[in-house]
Amino acid sequence: MLLDSATFYDPVACSAPVGAATWRTPLSRIGAIARHNTMLILREPGPLASRLIMPVVFIALLHPLYLASQGRAGGASQAVIATLITFSLLAMSIPGTSILTERVWRTWTRRMTAIRPAELLAGKAVPVIAALLAQQALVIGFGVVVLGLDVAWPLLLAVALLVWTLALIGMGAAIGVLARSLSELSVIYDLGGILLSSLGGALVPLAAMPGWARHVAPASPGYWAVSALHAALGGDAAGTLRACAVLAGIAVACGALAAARVGRGAARSATL
Repeated sequence: MLLDSATFYDPVACSAPVGAATWRTPLSRIGAIARHNTMLILREPGPLASRLIMPVVFIALLHPLYLASQGRAGGASQAVIATLITFSLLAMSIPGTSILTERVWRTWTRRMTAIRPAELLAGKAVPVIAALLAQQALVIGFGVVVLGLDVAWPLLLAVALLVWTLALIGMGAAIGVLARSLSELSVIYDLGGILLSSLGGALVPLAAMPGWARHVAPASPGYWAVSALHAALGGDAAGTLRACAVLAGIAVACGALAAARVGRGAARSATL
């Protein structure tokens, strides 16, 4: 399930002594980290393939249920959104595990001699963003081709997916620097992913949920992701941008927390 469980010392980006990183530009340092993490993902493609295949199986099984309860149009969109939000929340483990593995193997200190915290996090985020967007594109494509999903404004949907992906990266990174062990990280992602997707109205429409759940639903990032995708699929630009603004705020806040923790050295060690 973990795409970057074997993150080790990167000789390209991190072999320079203190102060030697000045000859490199920030983009080159970010690129070195991104290439290294991409290589690790592609070296063992099984976990990535499972993250691409499992949502398709899930949506195929879930669609008849939503079709019977909401009709063709509503059933297709609910099945797609439920699958996309649930599996993308579970995929927060990708950036989080990448960071926590660095802490477990005590490679943070060596990396910090050649690269800034924000650059390290950005470099790690690049291949993960690509993987998440590929997962989401596959789910949306399956919905359009097989389920007859209607997309009123593809560009608006692309914006919603990109902002949601950035929020996932930020949340995953923040949890990765806060978790104290791999087992604790696993519990947070497994329980948190299902809880946030369910509470946000992904698996069950908010109208069918208890009153207390509807009142606390806006506290879940999944709620704003569901709102953004529903609005984008319906061509509601104002609704999409409003939900995306909240998701962007979550991305910035969580990313800043992760960078601050790494920069202060508070997140540079952990246990198995």
